[in-house]
Amino acid sequence: MKTLLIIYHTMTGGTRQMAEAAAAAARAQAGVEVRLQRAQDTVAEDVLAADGYLFATPENLAAMSGLMKDFFDRCYYAALDRVNGRPYAAMICAGSDGQNALRQIDRIATGWRLKSVAAGLIVCTHAQTPERILAPKTVEADDLARCAELGAGLAAGLALGVF
Repeated sequence: MKTLLIIYHTMTGGTRQMAEAAAAAARAQAGVEVRLQRAQDTVAEDVLAADGYLFATPENLAAMSGLMKDFFDRCYYAALDRVNGRPYAAMICAGSDGQNALRQIDRIATGWRLKSVAAGLIVCTHAQTPERILAPKTVEADDLARCAELGAGLAAGLALGVF
């Protein structure tokens, strides 16, 4: 059985909702174990034990979140040259465009020699004031459906040996 590891960080709940939607849809696929883990709880052994990855982070100050960066900092060298060719995708919960956070994840994944199997999914909350940025988020149903589609597709590709 293949394992899909979904690693996420959230401050206001938006990214968690996205990751949970992807995980629920991925779990509906036969032949794949789905592990949904917070970035701060994920270690290199988790990365090495997985067959594919979905990285989910909020955009903070035009970058991936600090705790997602911490995950990569802690796990990068232990997994380097040991995960080559494995598939990944990324999801960003952004207040503006989310492109830089996505670029950062793609750059790290390139260093790990992972294979991108889907375009990065960015959900924009348009939170631009301190009050809205810090407020709990509710991700819209159509955006959660896109997250579910990404999770299901990644899991199905793993199960079928496409990736």
